[in-house]
Order: sequence, then structure tokens, then C-alpha cells
Amino acid sequence: MNSPYARYLAKLEKLLPGDITLAPATLSRYSGDKWFATHLPDAVALPRSTKSVATILRFANKHGIPVTARGAGHGYVGGCVPLRGGIVISLERMNRIKEINAGDFVVVTQPGVITATLQTEVEKQNRYYPPDPASRSESSIGGNIITNAGGPRCLKYGVTRDYVLGLEVVLADGTIVRLGSRTHKNKTGFDLHRLFVGSEGLLGIVTEATLKLLPLPPYRANLAVGFRSMRSAVRTLHAILGAGFLPAAAELADSFTLAAAYKRTKSERLRGCRAHLIVEVDGQRNSVRSEIQTLGRMIGEQKPLFIETGLGDKQCEAVWKIRREFSYSLRDTGLTKLNQDIVVPRSRLEDLFDFAARLQKKHNLQLACFGHAGDGNIHTNIMVDFTLPAAKKRSEAALDELFHKVLAWGGSITGEHGIGIAKKRWWPLAVSPESRDLHRTIKLALDPKAILNPGKFV
Repeated sequence: MNSPYARYLAKLEKLLPGDITLAPATLSRYSGDKWFATHLPDAVALPRSTKSVATILRFANKHGIPVTARGAGHGYVGGCVPLRGGIVISLERMNRIKEINAGDFVVVTQPGVITATLQTEVEKQNRYYPPDPASRSESSIGGNIITNAGGPRCLKYGVTRDYVLGLEVVLADGTIVRLGSRTHKNKTGFDLHRLFVGSEGLLGIVTEATLKLLPLPPYRANLAVGFRSMRSAVRTLHAILGAGFLPAAAELADSFTLAAAYKRTKSERLRGCRAHLIVEVDGQRNSVRSEIQTLGRMIGEQKPLFIETGLGDKQCEAVWKIRREFSYSLRDTGLTKLNQDIVVPRSRLEDLFDFAARLQKKHNLQLACFGHAGDGNIHTNIMVDFTLPAAKKRSEAALDELFHKVLAWGGSITGEHGIGIAKKRWWPLAVSPESRDLHRTIKLALDPKAILNPGKFV
């Protein structure tokens, strides 16, 4: 072993037998996520308890060994790539739901629990955990917390941050702290547990979470609507929100995405469709049915190509099944998908789609735009054939222009995925020098030896 940490890691392996592996095949498996960068760690830790996590961090902090925490490895920005080697701590074995308390409307869970599994279990008790990233059947609660994951239902229900009541966190020196509580209101001191939500593994490792639950809405309905133009679709969405409706989700997709989805799904309603809008509402059965009828009439006034109504779980899921195929459909094109999760103010949605069209022509690249239009979070995917000359240069130029324009509009370069490695280059552009200094101050206070996820944006 050529690692500068070899002699220390051999000791750690003996200290925690069964939790530490140095096997080359395992190291390779934990070297990256869904982005394009990888780097081999020197060891992989698979702890089963908070105590083991604390032992590893105390050891690593003492010897100056880098530590990169990892959820399920489904990130899109290289956030869990161990750029400096050292130890990857995977929380996958800490995968137990410790308590579902329907009376208190809370669930207490370890970080390795898969999001969809947690949602299924709480729904058995007529409770609801709304955050729904597209990868919910594969991503873990710990990963969701550390990236502040979102999803289509953010429009009405908010993101992961809005459901975190309390956390157990292991700090860089191995100290175990419990932050927040299990109550739905708590103003005792600073809101410290929220500091770790979205922190991308730079400040500590979450080993337990207490999450807020809601009553499970008894009924849902949705509308899938096709349009001749994106302008009509965006203006329809503005009309819905302007009329006082707050859908659970409002999703838009552009013509390139829909053409790819048609090839994959053979759904006839997507043929020739230039823009597609999904609007879903939930609540009590009678009110939902009344609301969906009113929305249908309102949307019909915009002269769409079609309106398809889904009533109840089964019909609604049939609509969402096609929506969940969008990313896979784009991969089927054979082009490399550079997935950007930018956010613009709602009033700029039409401008964003127009700007994306201009970027396509200028840089001779396809752009596929779809996502959470209700809150301005559009996945703007730059589709690249890297076998063509200068493709990399053209894609980077397009990204530069996209991020500059989004920030000029008062938007954000990431709404869900985080900075990681992929957006590190634009971090100084996205936040002020004073904000970057404050980030460094907090990092230094909690991780003075800078062992946690080194090489990232702080």
C-alpha cells in the first residue's frame, strides 16, 4: 500500500474489525457518484453505529486523515468523491427506522434508510413525508439531508430542510452532538441543526434524524397538458398560481425532452407536443375533484393540444411514470447529459426557455429543459457528443453563459444537487466574498484540521 496513511489505517482496521475494508475492489466501488469524476479512497468504513462513526473521526482527526461521508452515491455533482483519498465513511449499514410516532407526527431514522422506504412505512400509519427527489427509490435520507434534496412536491410542501426537526451529528473530532428536538416548534438557542442541512459533508456526519410528518392527504388528482409552445405552457402556469391555486406539484418539459420520451415510452400524447405541463393537487376527495375541474376549465381556455385527467393514486402514478422516464430518455439519445439544477425567479421562466434556445443555436448543442417549474427549479441539461471536435470547450462556454445569466436574474446555480466538484468553478461567482469568508469561518470552527470532505467548495 503506497498511501501515506497506510500504517494508520492498518491500526484502524484492527480497532474496528468488520467495519473497515482496504480491498481494492471495494475502494473502487466507493470512489465516485453519478457525476464524471472518481478518486480512490485509501479505506472504506461501513459503520453500524454512531459510536463507530465517532471512533473513526477521532482517529482520523488525530492523524490528519481525510474523511468523506457518503450516502447512497446518487449525487450529480461529485459531492462524495474522496478527492484527497483517506477514508470514505458509507452510512449504508445504518439503515434502521428507529421510531414512527403517529401521535407526535415524527419519524426517527438512521441516515442509510432509503427515502422511498421511509415514505412507504410512514404512509402505513396514515402519515406523510413529502420531500420526493427523483432518486427517492435509491437515495438515502442522510444524502437527502446533506444536500437539502427537493423534488416535484417542493412547490406546496417545501424541501428536506423544512422537515428536519433534530439531528444527531458527529463532528470532525469525534464529538457527538444532538441538535434540535422532536417538537414542531423550538426556539431554544441557535437553529444549529439546520446548519448541517445542505452542508455537503463539510461540517459533520449525520447519524440520526428526527423528521416532521404531516397527515397523509386522502386523495390526489392531476392534469397532464400538452401545448403547441413553451410560452403557452408558462403563461398557463402563471395563470394557475395567479388565480390562487397552490398545486402540490407543477412540472414543465420542453420539446427535446418530450421527443426523447416519446421514443422511449411510445406515449401517443407526447407525439408532436412542444411543451408539457403536469399539475397535481391533493387533499380531501371532494375539494380535490372540485379543484381539478376548475383547473381543467381554466387550462382549456388556453387552447392546449390535450388535457388528460388523472383521478386517484393509480391514474396519477400513470402520469408520473412517464415523467420519471425523462432522464432515462435523454440518456437513450447517446449524448452525455450535463445535468444542471439551476433556479430562476418564477417571473423569469419564459426568459429561461428563450435563453436556452439561443444557447443551443450559438454553441451548436442540444439543451433539454424540464423540472419543477412551480418553484423556478428547471433541470437545464446540456446534451453533448464528446466525440466531436471542441465539444468540451463549447459545453463549458454554454455553462458559463447559463450560470452568468441565471445569477444576473437573481437566480441560483443549484437548487437541489449542491456545489460538489461540478459547480466549484462557479462558487466564487455565485456568492459574495463576505459570504465565502463566513463559510470558511464556520468550517474552521467545526473542522479546524479540514479533514471533512476536503477539496470541495470550502
